Amino acid sequence: MTHSLHHQVDVSIDRHRGMRRRDFLRSVSLAGAAAGTLSWPDLMALEAAELRERGMACILLWMQGGPSQFETFSPKPGHDNGGETKAISTSVPGIEIAHNLPKTATAMDEICLIRSMNSREGSHPRATYLMHTGYLPTASIKHPTIGSNVVHQLADRSFDLPSFVRIGNGRNGTGAGLLGVEYDPFVMTDPTRQPDNTELMTDERRYRRRVGLLDKLEQEYANSGGEQEVNNQRKLYEKASKLVLSPKMNAFDIERESTAVREAYGKSSFGAGCLLARRLVETGVTFVEVSLGNWDNHQNVFEDAAALCQQMDQPYAALLKDLRERGMLDNTLVVWAGEFGRTPTINARGGRDHYPRAFNVALAGGGVKGGQVIGSTDAGGTSVEDRPVGVSDLLRTVCHSLKIDADHEHMSSVGRPIKIVDGGEVISEVFA
Repeated sequence: MTHSLHHQVDVSIDRHRGMRRRDFLRSVSLAGAAAGTLSWPDLMALEAAELRERGMACILLWMQGGPSQFETFSPKPGHDNGGETKAISTSVPGIEIAHNLPKTATAMDEICLIRSMNSREGSHPRATYLMHTGYLPTASIKHPTIGSNVVHQLADRSFDLPSFVRIGNGRNGTGAGLLGVEYDPFVMTDPTRQPDNTELMTDERRYRRRVGLLDKLEQEYANSGGEQEVNNQRKLYEKASKLVLSPKMNAFDIERESTAVREAYGKSSFGAGCLLARRLVETGVTFVEVSLGNWDNHQNVFEDAAALCQQMDQPYAALLKDLRERGMLDNTLVVWAGEFGRTPTINARGGRDHYPRAFNVALAGGGVKGGQVIGSTDAGGTSVEDRPVGVSDLLRTVCHSLKIDADHEHMSSVGRPIKIVDGGEVISEVFA
């Protein structure tokens, strides 16, 4: 949408304060279409602007397994630890990344790269839990994943699509925890297909009658001591019913995109997931997590990481460009991360092992200042040399971007208040 069109709409809205914004935008859209002054993309942009007005959104690109920092964003050419990986220039003078990411290199002006992430957890399950929740797992408390916290704070609860969607085959079991099942992610393993079991097998009227009958049948069990189980079940059925009856279900159909757009994201499943993430956020979904697995490269790291980068590179760059061109990037934080990095030394199998002492995270959108690098490691990448960033710092920074109070407290089942983020400081340079 052009700047002049944005200005006309904003001025007109100021003159029509008594009219609901959605009704006004719809009238503008219809009038513009009738007059031939608005294109279909303009109409879509108007609707997207209305939907996004209710808050920020976040897309987490989760690199399950622990991506090697050397083969992605922090190559060390010329050092024994760097191995075969070369460095290439990016769109920002002075910033180099691995040669495996040529398209990402062209989008570096949108990316804030943190090269000094560190933690103490080198176990996949514990590190994954930590990076998603900010806490270590305990037997008594199930901490909410960051996506559940975000939708709890930001999402419109009347919205008829799931506010938290998780896409891909990444083995990430973190969920809503103490927040309850209504904040659990809606999981899709295949982004090229509509969600399973979302097509009505009967007409809507009969479907609603069946749901009402189920409600009556469950009430007897609830009255016999199963109230909590019935309440949880009803919440899930309510979410499912809203989904299958929603006119916005076509947001899940990436085939509705033009051939040019689909080709821009590439042919990989991860590319389809990134495109679906953009469609969902554009429709009003608050948090989308897209997983790309198999980064646990204990052997053949150079070949395997290169193949994974080939799957990730084009979609990542395309997503940032697409969000920018649609006017969505300022309100959508895009986080690229894994649970830890890989060892500087190369093992006997030509691979790299788990290494939480120094790894990378990349941020874009959501008020982030792109085209910069925060933190550094020593010449061999063995330790953080400048501006160490912990997991709590990162999650607190995510909250700051999304305008969430990181100190907001939930009450656990054992009566203990649990902050969204415990400790840490906002990485102020990210927004400089």
